Amino acid sequence: MSSQTTATTKIRSSVGRRSALLADRIEEGAALLAAFAEGLPEEEWRAPVSDTDRRSVGLIVHHVASMYPIEIDVAHAIASGKAVTDITWDAVAELNAKHAQEHAEETKTTALELLRRNSREAANAVRAFTDEQLDRAAPFSLSFGAPVTAQFVIEDHALRHSWHHLAAIRKALVR
Repeated sequence: MSSQTTATTKIRSSVGRRSALLADRIEEGAALLAAFAEGLPEEEWRAPVSDTDRRSVGLIVHHVASMYPIEIDVAHAIASGKAVTDITWDAVAELNAKHAQEHAEETKTTALELLRRNSREAANAVRAFTDEQLDRAAPFSLSFGAPVTAQFVIEDHALRHSWHHLAAIRKALVR
């Protein structure tokens, strides 16, 4: 067996069950959000999520879809051992406000297509993480500079995001 074949085999064997399970849960959450949102009439699609978060249900669905690439980029940075210090809650609020202005009128079709595509791409990216990458920790500003693992970042952001917003939408629509 050549050294290149041995190296490839080692890489493949270290990419495995944990990353696949994380990816499956990302897809599950996105699918639940999409299935729920797809059945909403237009007036519920346009309804605000809460008194404190005046974004519409549709805008929130588009928001979740739009954040997957950023969330995966952060997980990759942590997985490579790089500290992520430039993401603050103020920056997140600013990004969310800009997104709300730019995408307030997105259609259900557009938002759901983006949700499906970006969640699939995020899940595929997560499937490529090795156990070593998932276990690597680096300081993360949204966690107050605590050295968190890439797996934590995936679970707390790309994976949890759709579940979090689906719960808020259900509460807003009392379903």
